[in-house]
Amino acid sequence: MGRPSLSAEVLEQFLADHEVQQWRSDTTVAGEYLVETAGRVCYMSFAKPRPGGNAAYIGHILEVGHGSVLEHANWNFLFIGVSRSLTHELVRHRAGFAYSQLSQRYVDESVAEYVEPDVIANDPELHALWLESIRQSHAAYTKLAEKLAEKMTDEPDKTARRKMARQAARSVLPNATETKIFVTANARALRHFIEMRGSRHAEVEIRKLAIQVLRLMQQEAPNLFSDYQLILLPDGTYEAVTPNRKV
Repeated sequence: MGRPSLSAEVLEQFLADHEVQQWRSDTTVAGEYLVETAGRVCYMSFAKPRPGGNAAYIGHILEVGHGSVLEHANWNFLFIGVSRSLTHELVRHRAGFAYSQLSQRYVDESVAEYVEPDVIANDPELHALWLESIRQSHAAYTKLAEKLAEKMTDEPDKTARRKMARQAARSVLPNATETKIFVTANARALRHFIEMRGSRHAEVEIRKLAIQVLRLMQQEAPNLFSDYQLILLPDGTYEAVTPNRKV
């Protein structure tokens, strides 16, 4: 949904003020450019850059773990078709993340979708049990929301009654309920998320999301994320591994 931008004019003015002539990064990716600029400010190393360009510079940062400079590059995502089970885990990632999630108080969940775990979907008996459980929960929510709105006669405002009814009725909705969440995260936080949730030990749904985020970021900012490799797991999913952990 959004990516970093760089003000070349402001950077050029800063360099001119410090008598640095004609320094430019060789990357066209603003996030990578910002990370390199931030790193070079630490040592004022613009005048004598080491060979290899931005890729080599960021590669060295990853190797030595100078991860704080990665915090200057932020991206925005919109995750849809995910369960509330997933977002309960996702929002535990606090440092470097910001979230805005679909509100069950204001949004009518009588038209909700649900996310079924693969291990259940692939077994006909378990799938039938899951469907029946979802059907019952969905029916209970719809009935409760309707009845509560009718019984709240002390509240004259119709919109307020609906909100109050939905916030009480949502208590019967399962963690499988589909949700939407807008996420902003910096490069360092994204790397931590990928390493934690892209692990084979992570829950399957959020691992799939972490791998999708990694693939996207490897296209978006390869110098910041190309050190990850994808390993095929026995269940057909992947895990992400890197020699540069905890940058």
